[in-house]
Amino acid sequence: MQLPHLKIYNKQDVLSVTRIRRFETKIGERVQVIKDPSALELSLQQSSAPFVLLGIPEDIGVLANQGIGGCDSGWIAFLQTFLNTQSNDFFEGSSILLLGHFDFSDAKNLIEQNAQSYDEKLAAYRHAVNMIDDEVEQLIHVITQNNKIPIVIGGGHNNAYPCIKGAAKGLYKAGLIPIAQINAINLDAHADFRPMEGRHSGNGFSYAEADGYLEKYCVLGYHENYLPQNVWMDMVNNPFIDCISYEDIFIHEKRTFLQSVAHATGFTEDSYCGIELDMDVIENAVSSASSPAGISLAHARQYINFTATDSKVAYLHICEGASQLADGRSGHHTGKMISYLVTDFVKAMFTSR
Repeated sequence: MQLPHLKIYNKQDVLSVTRIRRFETKIGERVQVIKDPSALELSLQQSSAPFVLLGIPEDIGVLANQGIGGCDSGWIAFLQTFLNTQSNDFFEGSSILLLGHFDFSDAKNLIEQNAQSYDEKLAAYRHAVNMIDDEVEQLIHVITQNNKIPIVIGGGHNNAYPCIKGAAKGLYKAGLIPIAQINAINLDAHADFRPMEGRHSGNGFSYAEADGYLEKYCVLGYHENYLPQNVWMDMVNNPFIDCISYEDIFIHEKRTFLQSVAHATGFTEDSYCGIELDMDVIENAVSSASSPAGISLAHARQYINFTATDSKVAYLHICEGASQLADGRSGHHTGKMISYLVTDFVKAMFTSR
């Protein structure tokens, strides 16, 4: 397994971000870490934690999609909140193995220093996403193959593709599915089913479906104003894709929000399912495609709770959140928002077991 960009954490790394306080126990004091980085798979197998937490702080995929950079800032903001959350009867920190994060900053720096034109830079970013795909897929593969559930914090939504591909291969290798193919539910203001013009954050699901790793796909909460006509036609003519727009839920009130989530879990219930959440679906959340129209954080938490309880979960992927965007906008609550979603997910998974 070749993972040159993976930074594996030790206990000291974790405690350096954890604020120890007398009479309290923080999640950072209880999370497990990889015992021997040179024997990653063996260390995974030996861990009693059912969940493996992993960061992909990169915005290369977003830049490859001509978006606003900055979602590489979400991971550290999340960790600073998450590790300082209380470990208690509601959430016990030792259920998490905090593996580490990928650092692709060398690739980004190389592109920015050497690309001569905008088009050249765009092509280079899209080429770099293939390298990110390869490393992320390998790691998700080994995690799922060893019956652990990856919790992936991004990064751009381009990482949906290696999450789907890696989980499909890993679950197949573990003998849990007959072919390397899974389903996915995506709560997102965008369908991310754009044409396969080179890899970026807007076509992770298109590539996963075309390559045979994604069987059924349901996208919830997409904004009709931001769905290209060609993408709409591709989706509506595919019996393995279902979608419910933000407008149908909140403006036309054809279904309630939870009825829509229940529809999605019903549509994908025949196999393991990746749970996807793009932070741009939350109203005023800081992300590369922030919007004044969107769902509340409470809705996002309900979505995580419902899907974790009502699906055969392959992985959780939360992406596109930023604490600092390249255009100067910042979000002080981004890390805390993601932290709530992760703790909700783990609590729901334990409840459903």
